[in-house]
Amino acid sequence: MLQLNMKVNGVPVSGQAEGRTLLVQFLRDRLGLTGTHIGCDTSQCGACVVHVNGDAVKACTMFAAEAAGAEVSTIEGQANADGSLNPIQQAFQDHHGLQCGFCTPGMVMSATALLNQTPKPNEHMIRTYLEGNMCRCTGYHNIIKAVLAASGQGVSGPDPR
Repeated sequence: MLQLNMKVNGVPVSGQAEGRTLLVQFLRDRLGLTGTHIGCDTSQCGACVVHVNGDAVKACTMFAAEAAGAEVSTIEGQANADGSLNPIQQAFQDHHGLQCGFCTPGMVMSATALLNQTPKPNEHMIRTYLEGNMCRCTGYHNIIKAVLAASGQGVSGPDPR
């Protein structure tokens, strides 16, 4: 067993894990942060996207030991300090960028990474960036609208649907 220390959502954490433990398993099973979903275990769906030192990472492709000493952000750490939704989360709610919600944590984390890199992406950039995230419910239209809205462009007000 390895002793792992890292910061998760700004809080220092430590725990033990075998060398083969994936980051997604460590977050969910050892730390109880179940918002990071396991959808495929093969890096195909993007439901497990987290940020490691500011980079979007599929947590099912990274060993927990590789994140030792890192700053990890999960969906649980995305809300504002008062518990209200951040602008990206709010845009997903306002523009119906979710249905069943299973893909939503990964979509929000990926969208956050995109907007951190490119504050005003166009629709093509958003679609290209989100190619690694699967949604089986929405058809992506409202997800794209939500990301555009979160970036302050392209959409005004909540979707009337």
